[in-house]
Amino acid sequence: MTSAGPDLSVFARFAFERPPVGVKFSRLAPEGIPPLGRQIALCEALAEAHKGEAFVYGAENELCAGSLPLGNAGIEPPFAAGEVGPVLGVFKEARANRRVYEGLPKLDPGTARFVTFAPLDKLTFDPDVLVVTATVAQAEILLRASTYTLGGMYESRTTPVLGCAWVFVYPFVSGRLNYVPTGLVWGSKSLHALPEGLMLVSIPFDLLPMMIANLAEMPWRPAAFDDGRDGYLARFRAAAEQVSGS
Repeated sequence: MTSAGPDLSVFARFAFERPPVGVKFSRLAPEGIPPLGRQIALCEALAEAHKGEAFVYGAENELCAGSLPLGNAGIEPPFAAGEVGPVLGVFKEARANRRVYEGLPKLDPGTARFVTFAPLDKLTFDPDVLVVTATVAQAEILLRASTYTLGGMYESRTTPVLGCAWVFVYPFVSGRLNYVPTGLVWGSKSLHALPEGLMLVSIPFDLLPMMIANLAEMPWRPAAFDDGRDGYLARFRAAAEQVSGS
């Protein structure tokens, strides 16, 4: 529950192993929330918040390249030219590496000098993005909630490096839900930020009210999921016959 904004208590019903984390970008340091006292990569901030306390992540905490999507640092020419990735073995040639930076989501310089992270039960602010660390079964419910009333398609976006840009920044600037399986991105995988095979579902603030309403209305586990193969086919045929005869 936040002091302002949508009621997020429905997310507690999932009983996630790792709590959802609210993320807030700000130009000025927020009051009442302590700064993180050590350096970590931006992708590690999610696991840090899973420990149960809220904190503020600033430029002095940055250990990797998160300052680039946050708009707090420019990109140095060797990186922009794509020269680093081939040395590390991520890309064959610089021309492949440099494409990462062409469409990378970024915030305007100076507008997100501070990023506040808070687990669900410590949220005191209306989050810009809610990042949920889920199993595939839990993520299926969340994604279905995002299309239950409006339709549309599920879309996952990331790059081999700088996955933090797609988990935190992309949903905020685009207004689109994004989901990324852990273990796909070079930096977070190398840092062992989270175990492989989890689903990071990033929900922007403007989709939260709709998804909360949909989660309250829709079946979380449709009966068809438990029908078995023959039972499902029979249910599908019955549904088709019902609408065909109407």
